[in-house]
Amino acid sequence: MNNIYDDKYFFDQYAKMSRSQHGLSGAGEWHQFKALFPDLKDKTVLDLGCGYGWHCKYAVERGAKQVLGIDLSEKMIHEANEKNADSKIIYRVWGLDDYDYPADSYDCVISNLVLHYIADIDTIFKKIFRTLKTGGIFLLNMEHPVFTAGVQQDWIYNPDGEPQYWPVDNYFYSGERITHFLGQNVTKQHHTLTQILTGLINAGLNLQVVEEAVPSADMMSLPGMSDEMRRPMMLLIKSLK
Repeated sequence: MNNIYDDKYFFDQYAKMSRSQHGLSGAGEWHQFKALFPDLKDKTVLDLGCGYGWHCKYAVERGAKQVLGIDLSEKMIHEANEKNADSKIIYRVWGLDDYDYPADSYDCVISNLVLHYIADIDTIFKKIFRTLKTGGIFLLNMEHPVFTAGVQQDWIYNPDGEPQYWPVDNYFYSGERITHFLGQNVTKQHHTLTQILTGLINAGLNLQVVEEAVPSADMMSLPGMSDEMRRPMMLLIKSLK
């Protein structure tokens, strides 16, 4: 997994983003992702790639009795402990590939905007299935395959700097993509829609909801937000063990 989030310049730029400064309310997809959450009262929750810990704190506010948030970035875990500490939450510096995923341990597993950094998502899906209790829910938000297959994940612009169209190329060739994000080259992993959905099914999970993120009506006036209706950026999935 790419660990550029511990680069000081990159992390400082990330800290300026709306989702970093305003939490879940600053995330354009939150109005959809929030609706996928199950009842968390007295439940155990695992947050894979917890970042600042916003979803961990939300789980506690919804009544979760125990939450573990893991992230490969030491800077992320530091911010989580600073911004979203709670006696019911444990934050640990841990990569998704390295966590042991104890069997039948969690009622809900959350993965928000991290699996597009993972090459072998099939193995992660199987580990998530193992660590979920029967009847447990896996909530996934990752960059949409149309977005990750975008050429350098950017628009083609006209001479006036206005976005003309979103180029997609080599869609069926999964694997590493080098993108330019927050002023640096970032390595991500492209997976087709078939690979993502089939991977979940083959792991034993039952698909409950599959949605593509669209901005809420109250965000459409924000600069550039109308362009988010021109191509999907995020893929939201709810699945059940």
